[in-house]
Amino acid sequence: MNEQATYAEVIKGRRSIRGFKPEPVPRAVIEEVLELALRAPSSHNTQPWNFTVVAGEPLDRIREGNTRRNLEGVPDSREFRTGGAIGAQHRERQIDVAKQLFGVMGIARDDKDGRLDWVLRGFRQFDAPVSVVVTFDKVLEGSDIAPFDCGAVTNALVNAAWSKGLGCVINSQGIMQSPVVREHAGIPDDQVIMICVAMGWPDDSFPANSVVSNRKSVAEATRFVGFD
Repeated sequence: MNEQATYAEVIKGRRSIRGFKPEPVPRAVIEEVLELALRAPSSHNTQPWNFTVVAGEPLDRIREGNTRRNLEGVPDSREFRTGGAIGAQHRERQIDVAKQLFGVMGIARDDKDGRLDWVLRGFRQFDAPVSVVVTFDKVLEGSDIAPFDCGAVTNALVNAAWSKGLGCVINSQGIMQSPVVREHAGIPDDQVIMICVAMGWPDDSFPANSVVSNRKSVAEATRFVGFD
């Protein structure tokens, strides 16, 4: 993908990337991506979002702490509401993409070690060279608008990255242990950690990168009212 790609090519071509090349991503390229992402729509132009871009040793410390605490059974401390158990068709869609991923990765249903390794990859932010931690101003905590706007800017971020040849995966596992992220990324107390995005150059040899998740059709997702 390159800067000449059309909007439709970016939207239809983008997919979640879970395997990355080890090469670092130049800061200048990340800044170009963020500049595009910051044009995302925002309610009343409040722009509550902030980015902390982490790489190198600080990111390695986050990976280690996140993995260790989760394996030790430390409770999830994500700073956003996750709601109850996912059910009905929403759970079915979750299972569907898991089947796709496990299928291409050769992880059998009874392969406990393989499944654990896959989970640990998420805790390690999929070994990406860059993690973008998206936060919002704590003064707005309690309003659903700030998280909504963070979703908009995160969507813009992953699409902008794809247009530059970078791959991303939006990864809530990477911030399951928010104290670890806050400490090693130096996130101030006036910020709420919303989500993180693993980013890097896609490794085309990694099987899971070929997976394109199934999506609802326009007919399934849409009601038209007042049209002939």
